Amino acid sequence: MSSGSAPTSPVQAAGGGARPRQRSGADPLLIVCRCFGVVTAATALLCVAVNVLSAVHSFRGPIDIFGGIFRCYAVVFSIFVGVLETEWEFIIQFWKIFEYLPARGMLQIFVAIMTKAYPNVERNDLLLLQEIASYMLLACGAVYIISGILCLGVLKRRKQQKATSRDQAVKDLKELEKRREELESLLIAERSEAA
Repeated sequence: MSSGSAPTSPVQAAGGGARPRQRSGADPLLIVCRCFGVVTAATALLCVAVNVLSAVHSFRGPIDIFGGIFRCYAVVFSIFVGVLETEWEFIIQFWKIFEYLPARGMLQIFVAIMTKAYPNVERNDLLLLQEIASYMLLACGAVYIISGILCLGVLKRRKQQKATSRDQAVKDLKELEKRREELESLLIAERSEAA
């Protein structure tokens, strides 16, 4: 029994001692990128709201039908920008170009310009909201383009792959430890039956 428990404790101690060090050191670049992604997604949702309100205002009266249709396209593009920030594997798989930060930045600037264009609303509060949303998304797009030029996207992808492989290794190690414990318990049961 002592021979069965002795190898277990050093492995668990070594595994237990190594894991907290790996997990506690979350990468600051990935944290900053996630936070900025949340800000960008929130700004895109603000653009969605502004464009929906502007489209409703355009369609209510005979003010500008073409402006309303333009706003509908702006809503679709704004939603797409927000979905891109989730970095959903399904979306990135079909639009590989948006893995790269400059491409995302250009799309965000395009949506910001669409949101700012055609100020066909007389309400000052909606105009102010339109300006805030468009300039915020324009700033996010500029940050993405500058980050892409500085190759932060490549660095981010490398760190994400490293974090994913580390998480997978920890998961595999836990499964192996669980399997080893099951085999040890079976071996102990067989020894007790044989005795």
